[in-house]
Amino acid sequence: MHMMDTPLILTSFLNRAERFFQSKKIYSRTSATTIHEFTYKEYVKRTRQLADALTKLGMQQGTKVGTFAWNHHRHLEAYFAVPCAGAVLHMINIRLAPEHIVYVINHAEDEILLIDDNLVPLIAPFVSQLKTVKHIIIMGDAVALESIPIPNALSYEALIADANEHFTFPEDLDENTPAGMCYTSATTGMPKGVVYTHRSIVLHSLTAGLADSIAICESDVVLPVVPMFHANAWGFPFASVAFGATQVLPGPMFTPQLLLELFDVYKVTLTAGVPTIWLGVLQEQRLHPRDLSSMRLIVCGGSASPIGLVRGFEEELKIPYMTGYGMTMPLLETRVVYENGEVPWDGETMGELTIRGPWIANEYYQDERTDEAFKDGWLYTGDIAVMTPDGYIKITDRTKDLIKSGGEWISSVELENALMSHPKVFEAAVIAIPHEKWLERPLACVVPKPEYKDSISKKELIENLQAQFHKTWIPDDIVFIQEVPKTSVGKFLKAKLREDLKDYRVQV
Repeated sequence: MHMMDTPLILTSFLNRAERFFQSKKIYSRTSATTIHEFTYKEYVKRTRQLADALTKLGMQQGTKVGTFAWNHHRHLEAYFAVPCAGAVLHMINIRLAPEHIVYVINHAEDEILLIDDNLVPLIAPFVSQLKTVKHIIIMGDAVALESIPIPNALSYEALIADANEHFTFPEDLDENTPAGMCYTSATTGMPKGVVYTHRSIVLHSLTAGLADSIAICESDVVLPVVPMFHANAWGFPFASVAFGATQVLPGPMFTPQLLLELFDVYKVTLTAGVPTIWLGVLQEQRLHPRDLSSMRLIVCGGSASPIGLVRGFEEELKIPYMTGYGMTMPLLETRVVYENGEVPWDGETMGELTIRGPWIANEYYQDERTDEAFKDGWLYTGDIAVMTPDGYIKITDRTKDLIKSGGEWISSVELENALMSHPKVFEAAVIAIPHEKWLERPLACVVPKPEYKDSISKKELIENLQAQFHKTWIPDDIVFIQEVPKTSVGKFLKAKLREDLKDYRVQV
């Protein structure tokens, strides 16, 4: 006896939401003064209208449709309208450099672009360089096409107003059909593309509902701060629709104050973002406290969280704070490997984290750099980690950020976390500087909290580190800076620091 062979496709999520969660809500902030309120019934209707409108414009199975947008309901409509019709949604990182934006649109061969009206100035100057784009659709509440400096632009709302709200999605898509594309934020070279299939997104979404992962459920009120152009907002929009959770989408140009206001007003239970977001939110909550009693979990990822940040939420605010790594959940295999094979589980031996499983890419999209990262059926992540005796993976660095001093590896991340746990420090990044004798030595770049910028001293920070690390790990110097440069997704951009300080010599 066999089981039914039903494909794992996103259409099943949309159908389920339409059938069982008709009256559940989606709140969407689209401007400083506008928050829309939709039921799931209205949301699915608009999603079907979008699929119909795009199909009339020429979208077919396999067509690439790019989005250039913040987190709001129109973006969420595209999240399902495009892949459920068999096409591929390419979520473009709005914070990439102009040459990278042109590169990813041309490399993906996007034919249709959906662009937020307030982001038009970022794309308009180089529309003529986009080789495959046939239609550009402007998303906004009151789009005046005559003021849009893009030839033949179309209005999103006008298109769906004339479209069929009963559009029928194909139910027979192969589950391995591509559904979405994202590109890396490109700390070196051009961005690399990753293609997600329906099967991979469905399995990842279901795993997000497990009690030992994020446990997204129907009673949750979910606010993803992580952008919808950053690894599918870590899967939160897909999983929220699957489980019928209430969604609060924060829209453009949000601030810590705005996020806290949304958490309070909508009684948000679950949120997610990178550490730089939570540093700002914690600081604002200390100054102007809001009611966060509804919050059951903050998920943080993308880079390591300073211990002081974790304690701030867990001990001060009594909010559970989870550092997530989406590629280490059930159904995935992980290994940490070094030159002798898999590292011992001793919490000390460093190696590279390698992963395989049903939502792990097996190549970069049409990119010769695939050979560097994918070997023997495993993804080599570029993350350096140790395995603890009880099976925890502790990520200590990126391969390119490790400091090799006198034959020993020094973890910049551990030094950064220790520095950022100091009460006078807001942010800290540690980089390698050349050294004649030791090859490389650590240099700490520290951003003081504003109130301590005149009273902080190198001496107190060094003494704090000396109490925690072997003397060979202690940075040779500390440089005070105004801010740590960030990548487009909020991670520390150490390549920029290394370039800025390449001629730096330790003042002895």
